Amino acid sequence: MVRSIRFLPLLLLAPLPSNAATLRVPQEHPTIQAACEVSQSGDTILVAPGTYQEHLHLPPGVVLRSEGDDAPGIAGLRRAEATILDGGKAGDQPGVVMAEGSRLDGFTITNVGSYDEARWRKHFDSHGEELDDDEGAVQAEGTIAAVQIHGVSCTVVNCLVHHNGDVGISILGKENAVTAPQISGNRVYRNMGGGIGVAEGAEPIIRGNACYENLRAGIGCRNANPIITHNACYQNVRAGIGCREGARPVVRNNTCYQNRRAGIGVRMAGTAPVVEDNECYENELAGIGCRDGAAPILRNNLCRKNRLAGIGCQDGAQPLIVANVCQENEQAGIGVQSKAQAIVQANRCVENKLVAIGVTEEASAVIVDNELSRTGSHPPIIAVRENATATIRNNRIAGGGVAAVLVQGQATVSDNTFVGVGPQQGNAVWVWENSSATILHNTFEGYATAVHATKAAVVVADNSIKQFQTTGIVVKDNQTPAHVYGNAGTSKDPRAKLVDMQGAAGIVANNILKQE
Repeated sequence: MVRSIRFLPLLLLAPLPSNAATLRVPQEHPTIQAACEVSQSGDTILVAPGTYQEHLHLPPGVVLRSEGDDAPGIAGLRRAEATILDGGKAGDQPGVVMAEGSRLDGFTITNVGSYDEARWRKHFDSHGEELDDDEGAVQAEGTIAAVQIHGVSCTVVNCLVHHNGDVGISILGKENAVTAPQISGNRVYRNMGGGIGVAEGAEPIIRGNACYENLRAGIGCRNANPIITHNACYQNVRAGIGCREGARPVVRNNTCYQNRRAGIGVRMAGTAPVVEDNECYENELAGIGCRDGAAPILRNNLCRKNRLAGIGCQDGAQPLIVANVCQENEQAGIGVQSKAQAIVQANRCVENKLVAIGVTEEASAVIVDNELSRTGSHPPIIAVRENATATIRNNRIAGGGVAAVLVQGQATVSDNTFVGVGPQQGNAVWVWENSSATILHNTFEGYATAVHATKAAVVVADNSIKQFQTTGIVVKDNQTPAHVYGNAGTSKDPRAKLVDMQGAAGIVANNILKQE
C-alpha cells in the first residue's frame, strides 16, 4: 500500500490517452475546409480521390492526407495524382496556407493563379534574360504561392505542385519565430515563379524533391539558411538552385542539369553557401557559377559537359574551390575572371575544350595541388591573361596546346610537374610581352621548350627539364635583366641548348645540360 501511494503523483502526471480523430472528406464533411474548421491539433483529415476547388487554411497540428497507400503513379504517388486541389486560376490567395505543426501529404496543387504557356516559352527561349529580377520571386510584393509557409514549422511531403501562376512552395521566415519546415518528396514543376523559394531567414530542410521547368530557379534562397539536399533540379528557366542576398545554405548531394542558366548559381556580397557533393551537367551556363562578391565554399562537386565553365566565378566573387572534378566542359574547367579572387585547390580538370583553369580580367587565383590535363586542342591548360595574377604551385599538368601555362599578367609558377602528351607539344610556360613570371623548382618533360619569354620580366631558376627539343629556356627582347640560374636539363639531341638568352641578362649561371 505504501508503494502505491508513493507512485500516485507520477500516475497523475502521465499524459492522458489521445483524443485524436480522423475526419473524412467528403464522407463526413462536404469540403476540406469544412473539415479543417472543426478539426483540432492531432487530428487527421483524410481526403478521398477527386478534384476540390478550394483554397485552404490548415489548422495548427493537423494532418491533411490523401486517401490511399504510397503506390507510385506516373509523376508521383498515385494518391497525390488522384487528389487535386484546384485553385480555379484565382490568384488573390494561396492554394494552401500551412500552420504550425501541420502536415500536407499527397496532393496535387494546381491552377493557383494563371499559368501562361506563351509567357513561359518566351522566357525559356531567352534563358530568362528578359525576366524582371523579382518577377515570381518568393518574397516579392504580390507573389501568391501555391503552398504558403510563413513563420511556422510544418511538413509538406509527396505533393505535385504544378502549373501555378507564381512560386510553387513559398517559405518565408518571420521575426521572433522559428521557420524550419520539412519539404520532401515533392515534384514541383511548370510554375510561373520558382519551384521552391526560401527567404527572410527561414531554415527549412528541403530534401528529395524534383523541381523542373519552373520560370525561375528550381530551388531559390534569399537571405535564408536552408539545408538543400538530394534534390533533382533540371530544365528550369534560371538556375537549378539559386542563392543570393546573404543566403548561407548548405547545398549538398543535389543533381542539377539542363537548366537554362547555371546548375547552381551564387551571387551578391554576403552570400556564402557551402556547396558540396553535387553533380551539375549539361547546363546552358556554368555548372556552378558565383559572382557579385559572393564567397561560397565549393567542394567535391562534379561539373561536366556544361556549355560554359564547369565552375565559373566573376565580378569580385571570392570562392574557395576545393576537390571538385570538372570535365568535358565547353569552355574552362574552372574560370576566374573580372576581379574575382579564388583559391583553387586539389581539383581535377580533365578534357575541357578551352582551358583547365583560366584567370582573366584582373582576377587573381591561388592554384595549388590540382591535376590538370587535356589531349589535343590548341588552348593552354592554364591561362593567366588580361592583367590577371596567379600563384601556380604543386600542380600536375599534362598536355597543352600552344602552351601548358600562358602568362599575360603576373604569375609565380613553382614546384609543378609538367608532362607533355604526344610529339607536338610546344611551350610548357609561355610568358607574353609586358608580363612577369617567376618560374622555380618545376619539372618539365616532353615539351619543345620549357620556358619561352618575349619582352617580359622573368626569373627561371632550379628547374629540371627533360626531353625538350633544341632549346630548353628561351628569353628574348626583355628590357629588364632576366635571371636564369640553377636549371638542369637532359636531352638526346646533340644540338640541344639549355638556355638561349637574347635580351638583358641578370644572373645567368649554373645551368647544366647533360646528354642522355
